[in-house]
Amino acid sequence: MKRSKHRGHKQDKNDEPAVLETQNLDRQDMFTGGRFEADAVSLASVTAVTTNVSNKRSKPDIKMEPSSGRPVDYQVSVTVIEARQLVGLNMDPMVCVEIGEDKKYTSMKESTNCPYYNEYFVFDFHVPPDVMFDKILKLSVIHSKNLLRSGTLVGTFKMDVGTIYAQPEHQFNHKWALLSDPDDITAGCKGYVKCDVAVVAKGDAVKTPRKANESDDDDVEGNLLIPEGVPAERQWARYYLKVYRAEGLPRMNTSIMANVKKAFIGENKDLVDPYVQVQFAGQKGRTSVQKSCYEPIWNEQVVFTEMFPPLCKRMKIQIRDSDKVNDVAIGTHFLDLKKISNDGDKGFLPTLGPAWVNMYGSTRTYTLMDEYQELNEGLGEGVSFRARLLINLGVEILDPSSPDTSSSTEVQLESIPNISENATGNIEEFFLFGSFLEATMIDRKIGDKPINFEVTIGYYGDELDGSIQHKSQCKKKADGEDETELIHDSSDEEMDDDGDLTSVATTPPMKPVITDRNYFHLPYFERKPCVYIKSWWQDQRRRLYNANIVDNIADKLEDGLNDVHEIIKTEKAYPERRLRGVLEDLGHGCSQFLVLANTDQNLSGKTKLDRERLKLCMCEMEAVAQQAKAMRSQVKRSTVREKVKLAHNFLHKLRFLADEPQHSVPDVFIWMISNGKRMAYARVASKDILYSAMDEERGKDCGKVKTIFLRIPGKRGFGPAGWTVQSKIEIYLWLGLNRQRKDFLRGLPNGFEENKLSRGPGLASAPPISLTYMMKQIFQLRVHMYQARSLFAADSTGLSDPFARVFFSTQSQVTEVLPETLCPTWDQLLLFDNVELFGEATELRDDPPIIVIELYDQDTVGKADFMGRTFAKPVVKMAEEPYVAPRFPPQLEYYQIFRGNGMAGEMLAAFELLQIGPNGKADLPAIDGPPDVDHGPLLPVPLGIRPVLSKYRIEVLFWGLRDLKRVNLAQVDRPRVDIECAGKGVQSSLIPNYRKNPNFSTLVKCFEVDLPENELLHPPLNIRVVDCRAFGRYTLVGSHAVTSLRKFIYRPSDKQADTWAATEEIVVVNMEPEATFKKMDTVVRLDCGSDAVVKVEEDDKEAKGKKKKRKKGDEMEDEGLDESMLDWWSKYFVSLETLTEALKTQEGTMSDAEDKEDVDLADGGGSKRVKGRRDRKKAASDPAEKRKAKLEELKVYPKELEGDFDNFEDWLHSFNLFRGKGGDDDDQNGTDEDRIVGKFKGSMCMYKVSEDLPRDSDSNMGMFQNIPNNDPVNVLVRVYIIRATDLHPADINGKADPYIAIKLGKTEVKDKENYISKQLNPLFGKSFDLEVTFPMDSTLTVSIYDWDLVGTDDLIGETKLDLENRFYSKHRPTCGITCSYATHGYNIWRDPMKPTQILAKLCKDGKLDGPHYGPGGRVKVENRVFMAPTELEDENGLKKQTNEHLALTVLKHWEEIPRVGCKLVPEHVETRPLLHPDKAGIEQGRIEMWVDMFPKDMMAPGPALDISPRKPKKFELRVIIWNTDEVVLEDDDIFTGEKSSDIFVRGWLKGQQEDKQDTDVHYHSITGEGNFNWRFIYPFDYLMAEEKIVISKKESMFAWDETEYKIPARLNLQVWDADHFSADDFLGAIELDLNRFPRGAKTAKQCTMEMVSNEAGVPTVSIFKQKRIKGWWPFVARNEDDEFELTGKVEAELHLLTGEEAEKSPAGEGRNEPEPLEKPNRPDIALLWFLIPLKAAKHLVCDQYRWLTIKIVSALLVLAIFALFLYNMPGYMVKKMLGA
Repeated sequence: MKRSKHRGHKQDKNDEPAVLETQNLDRQDMFTGGRFEADAVSLASVTAVTTNVSNKRSKPDIKMEPSSGRPVDYQVSVTVIEARQLVGLNMDPMVCVEIGEDKKYTSMKESTNCPYYNEYFVFDFHVPPDVMFDKILKLSVIHSKNLLRSGTLVGTFKMDVGTIYAQPEHQFNHKWALLSDPDDITAGCKGYVKCDVAVVAKGDAVKTPRKANESDDDDVEGNLLIPEGVPAERQWARYYLKVYRAEGLPRMNTSIMANVKKAFIGENKDLVDPYVQVQFAGQKGRTSVQKSCYEPIWNEQVVFTEMFPPLCKRMKIQIRDSDKVNDVAIGTHFLDLKKISNDGDKGFLPTLGPAWVNMYGSTRTYTLMDEYQELNEGLGEGVSFRARLLINLGVEILDPSSPDTSSSTEVQLESIPNISENATGNIEEFFLFGSFLEATMIDRKIGDKPINFEVTIGYYGDELDGSIQHKSQCKKKADGEDETELIHDSSDEEMDDDGDLTSVATTPPMKPVITDRNYFHLPYFERKPCVYIKSWWQDQRRRLYNANIVDNIADKLEDGLNDVHEIIKTEKAYPERRLRGVLEDLGHGCSQFLVLANTDQNLSGKTKLDRERLKLCMCEMEAVAQQAKAMRSQVKRSTVREKVKLAHNFLHKLRFLADEPQHSVPDVFIWMISNGKRMAYARVASKDILYSAMDEERGKDCGKVKTIFLRIPGKRGFGPAGWTVQSKIEIYLWLGLNRQRKDFLRGLPNGFEENKLSRGPGLASAPPISLTYMMKQIFQLRVHMYQARSLFAADSTGLSDPFARVFFSTQSQVTEVLPETLCPTWDQLLLFDNVELFGEATELRDDPPIIVIELYDQDTVGKADFMGRTFAKPVVKMAEEPYVAPRFPPQLEYYQIFRGNGMAGEMLAAFELLQIGPNGKADLPAIDGPPDVDHGPLLPVPLGIRPVLSKYRIEVLFWGLRDLKRVNLAQVDRPRVDIECAGKGVQSSLIPNYRKNPNFSTLVKCFEVDLPENELLHPPLNIRVVDCRAFGRYTLVGSHAVTSLRKFIYRPSDKQADTWAATEEIVVVNMEPEATFKKMDTVVRLDCGSDAVVKVEEDDKEAKGKKKKRKKGDEMEDEGLDESMLDWWSKYFVSLETLTEALKTQEGTMSDAEDKEDVDLADGGGSKRVKGRRDRKKAASDPAEKRKAKLEELKVYPKELEGDFDNFEDWLHSFNLFRGKGGDDDDQNGTDEDRIVGKFKGSMCMYKVSEDLPRDSDSNMGMFQNIPNNDPVNVLVRVYIIRATDLHPADINGKADPYIAIKLGKTEVKDKENYISKQLNPLFGKSFDLEVTFPMDSTLTVSIYDWDLVGTDDLIGETKLDLENRFYSKHRPTCGITCSYATHGYNIWRDPMKPTQILAKLCKDGKLDGPHYGPGGRVKVENRVFMAPTELEDENGLKKQTNEHLALTVLKHWEEIPRVGCKLVPEHVETRPLLHPDKAGIEQGRIEMWVDMFPKDMMAPGPALDISPRKPKKFELRVIIWNTDEVVLEDDDIFTGEKSSDIFVRGWLKGQQEDKQDTDVHYHSITGEGNFNWRFIYPFDYLMAEEKIVISKKESMFAWDETEYKIPARLNLQVWDADHFSADDFLGAIELDLNRFPRGAKTAKQCTMEMVSNEAGVPTVSIFKQKRIKGWWPFVARNEDDEFELTGKVEAELHLLTGEEAEKSPAGEGRNEPEPLEKPNRPDIALLWFLIPLKAAKHLVCDQYRWLTIKIVSALLVLAIFALFLYNMPGYMVKKMLGA
């Protein structure tokens, strides 16, 4: 099938002339020894339209709609699991997750440096991708934030969303984010936060991350949250962005004042006040504002301080206009740091410039309300040049230790010196020439006013900017030289003086002429208007040349790979040869690049980036050349597909290298202007039309005729409006230096005369303003429109009335309209007579213009709806050529139809262009249609082109209809199905009452039809469901088109193989029954009661099941693995581990494979890290191996069961019925969900009708034998729901209160009472029994709702299962088959039928010979023999003989049985995504569940399995703090200066901070020794399997009910210094994970910090195994340098008791009864408080400060005397005065 972007006919390989011109034959390696090498010749180019042969035309672009800038739904989910090693003492941390403006906080955890949160946050966005990927995800840890204080920031981590999206699966899972302090870059790491981050766009497939066990991720450094290849140690760096100046700003002002001013004074001066704003990594910097200036000069640099390499990809640079009201963006440019740096061995830091960057945005016309303002913000493709800015970027890695490094990360602005004029290259005069050869398909909506085209390059050519600028440009550039002189200088080589040459940038206006009812065209005929523009730019062509060379190699590679795809798809011969040819071309191209790229003409203005990129490109291209060469030798027939995949990696690499980050000449814009209004535009990259004398360097469209479709600018171009062509122009463009101008007309089709502006002599060399063509050729175009398929549904019925409109040159024709179909077979020949094409005949033969085919849906009223478009090139026959094979008659081929950017079907057609010679039409080949068809006036597709038909019979199995929705508000009551294929068809029987029984009474019908021999050309088969209403009316319910019938073709199997296979016996499974026996023996012996045996067994178990025991932890000391302790959950958790390991090894092998493929030169240190990880993985999985024999397992599917079993459509297929219009969205499949109105269940079988066809006995069933009847069946459905994970939060607090709702037919169960409070990962553990009847109730819906106290409950998500297909499937998913057969215990057989019965039934249904049970545990089915144990033991341990194990073994290997074998569904748990109807395509969580089904007419099944969640077990942990030692001494004695501490110890279990307990205080310890003898008691509930403590508590005083938390079991002990008046001082802490913590040291001496810091090297113990443990452990804290230091040691005893034991032997807290501890022996300090001050005072007064004391005392005496004097003086004076 030809499927490509666009498609046309390509010459066959024997067709000499065409091939010779395609492949440049001067390449000597094309001929090997004088013969053609098959590799070198393209067999059937996919891009036939685009294969230029004479190189006069270049490829058209197909994609019509700009996809950037259109908003998309995104969901970012962040799980904050825990934090570790936070810097700070005894903090109360919380984590803030911030994306853009949205902030969410976790809860606050008290007094811990390693808080555990496990909280899940979801952010929803509806924004364009560019905006989304530039948003910054910021994780910050804040310490003690509450309502009153904002808290102090501990550290932050930043990464942009784009980096996360670029990850495999768009997610990071269980990674540690390294926190750093933004205010102090010298500080180093501030801690780690462990989180999962995922970004999902609408329609992305989400892969469940494997749930890792805690131990895996303890290696923090090895699991950092950074993309592959970024070093773990990131350094701080300064990013200097120098902004020099800008030019070419549009004349504008947005403030209203300016308009008023303009109205009054009439002046429009420089009304713009520009400044530059830079955004990077969540920070903004800006330059100063230059007032009223169009050519602002800033000379400033903006400095950012950020980690390197940064986790933010782009820097956003904007020129903005400062305004009183609001600032407006003038233009935006994004710097992608990946493109301006390289992280390889020979890499370089980001660097750019000094270089100009061009900014594009809205039109340069200035209006008050700019409707395209968004384009200036960088959203969507700019439609016009806005400005260019001269910048320079440098990065400097900081050395934090140097004193002059400032520690803050604030953005700074500094001024810099000016830059020299020619730093960015010498100014050269460029010349742009364009000629419009044709303008057709102009949208009728534009109106019939005169139309003209305007071409601009930068700010040249835009009439608004006038010519002021150009003069000033020249003046500026020439430093005051006279303008004409400058031109003389530059053009003295081969050009006359064209000093006064003014540019002609627009074509003359012309009134359009009607083509047909949708389009106009401009009547250019033989006179083609031209434009030309002179402009002055820095000469940086080398950059563009290098990019062109790489691009040309990449284009060639892409075309070649498309070819190979095509060959594989159409099943043609030798795809591997073509691929070898492609790789050889690639290697040749790359080595060519190495030669060319070095030749550098001008050296001025070469930047560091130019040099580095050249080095990089050389190195990469050399590597690609080598790899291509190596790969070429490995291409085999079998490996073609994977090698094509690898070759696509080359393609990505080349495209990346071709993208030049430093701009030079701006892009060219072509605008269509109607009556002065800008209607539509096209943008042509300047490098594509740049001229070079070297072919490889020339732009791919330079000097060629290009077909361009003009688009609507901006937002209006989204959606259907943007899909209609505004205008199709054929344009010739040439851009080069003025002095290279002599060749500029060379590429035009020959046969024209130039018309110049007649302005006196001397202008001989002036370019023409129009061309007149003298030569024209007359052709007839024959368009053979055969059929189309999978078209877009344009009507509300879900069908369309399609017709095709074909455009060629200025003519158009339509096919007939075929009503109500998505797969029209037009079978019509359209003749275009007297098509006039200008130019030489030979050129036209090799490179004809393209044909545009548009499909429309005919509506009775209003305009026809656009359904899609495709392109083709005709095969051309000149008058003198014969009409013979291989080129003629042309073959029908499939062309991909595009609607916007989405695919909308395929069209089967052929096109030929025949020259009408001197004798007129008589010479043309005759048109001979098929004789028997009478088309009336329409011509059918002639013989030789139409496919060869043969007779097929199609049998249809009609089973039933399901889930039919209402049609026009009425319910469907009497539906019928019509099947149609290639004009023939069959109708099902009528269903008399749909609600009673939706199945058909007659099962099989057949019809015969003529179909093409070539299977690829088979037409689709249409299924339609109609409802028969009263009075003979019919209503269409819905329809479905089966596009490919290939999977329904019946191919009779090879008889011989079967007979051969039956002759000998094949032993399939020889099961060593060892494992099962071992277990049985154990149990039996235990029953015998002999002690010794038990002991041995236990040891044996101990060795084998170490890890297992830790998992389950059931009293392993006294009894072995006790069957009675095991339950379904034991089995589930073991199976989960197995799944995790399987996923791990899968990841490992995948990365291994990648490593093997990547013989990457740059990969120096990368692989070592990976390897280390893998070794760890191996180590981790070893104990698991030992344990495997222990427990039976079930299969946990990480996805839906249907995924592994082909949707259970082994014989019964479901066809979705569609109705209603297709979505107008980009991703049409996303919106199709809403169009489904039901399902048709049935199947097809088709085969060629021939004589020797075997007729089966039961003729009315045809090929459908052994099919059950479809009468209603009563079934007991048992739904087990285990748990849900990662639910979308439904409440404001970021949580949900989920409960289960189940709906099946009319039965509905809502488990509302048992909602689980505030959980996003609820464990349900429930089963539901429903009694239903198939086929009435066949779709099971399991929903999860969020319980709300007030208002209705919200749906979180739901999943739907088709139970009927499962029930009838031969994979037997009704009840999964367990690993082994047991009649009691946790692994009890659930199916009412025993394995022997199931096997007997399967053999009977499949007409197999067997089963024959033989002696010695053998069973034979057909010719396969299986072996297995035959003993079974019951509850009492008695053995008896049974065949069940044998039968079960056969069932587990059923896929190996010949003819009928298939995999049977094992006992399983499936994980299904939950979806919400309003949020299409985005997962809202997952649910783990399984379904059992039992027909009611068989034996009744036993009771449902009990899977209710395990209740946590009550434990009590008693911790006795005996002593401390070497505790740091914190207090200085005020008087004696002696160091001491008042020590006490505090402890709590993680998550239960409110129950923290303190010892008493050991006062005045001078040595750091403390004696306590103090007991802490912590009761807790613990889940063995998950190793988590369960806590239920209310979140806040307003909470309605308690929330359950699961927290790792960790004991925190801290040592403090008590203070009387100030807050106590924190000295040190240790956190012990009760499942694995270092064994305590025997003595204080042996207790070192190693025990905590070197976790790997220290033996660990689990309190759940040891029960009691005593020893010394170190206390640690961080010092000023953030290093850990030892701050004390504690001697403690940990004793774990179960709840019952604790009740039996209670103990008191502290030293209380019962079991009191003795008082510690501390020095007597009873009178110490009294004596110490006296002693100290004596010491101070007498010894240390004697003289000071005497001085102070005498000074006090003097003061006292003076005070007395003052006090007594007034009274005394009064006395004296009165003379008393």
